[in-house]
Amino acid sequence: MTQAKTVLVISVICACATASSVKAATIPAGTTLAVRTVSLITSQDSVGATFEAKIAQDVSAKGNVVLKAGTKAFGKVSSSRRNPRRSEPLAVELMSVSVNGRKVAVKTSLVAPHGPPQTGRQARYGHTAGTTVVNPQTLLQFQLLQPVTL
Repeated sequence: MTQAKTVLVISVICACATASSVKAATIPAGTTLAVRTVSLITSQDSVGATFEAKIAQDVSAKGNVVLKAGTKAFGKVSSSRRNPRRSEPLAVELMSVSVNGRKVAVKTSLVAPHGPPQTGRQARYGHTAGTTVVNPQTLLQFQLLQPVTL
């Protein structure tokens, strides 16, 4: 009986290993990742500040969906107006996507979101005049610079 259990356990492990290797997929460089922001992003955020987003539409590779819409993605601010000595337009990039509970690193193009600059009246309520604001649910499109193996 114990030998039968051992064989069964080994069979299950092999089946799981085979299934997980079959699901491994590579998303080629140049693929567009469309995301909707979850977090508020502004040109007053520090360089390196992180934000959360969700994949806006399924991403396919070789005819198979490898990233479903709604998958969490994480990015960072690459340049901003936060430092007055080195004021640059707001630019963001994706750093990773969440796949089966683990973060998979991605290298994407920079995106310079163009939100409407805030007015002087809005500045009185805590916004800095000229600040670019990227509200939650804003659609941003990034291009993969390197292939990603999931």
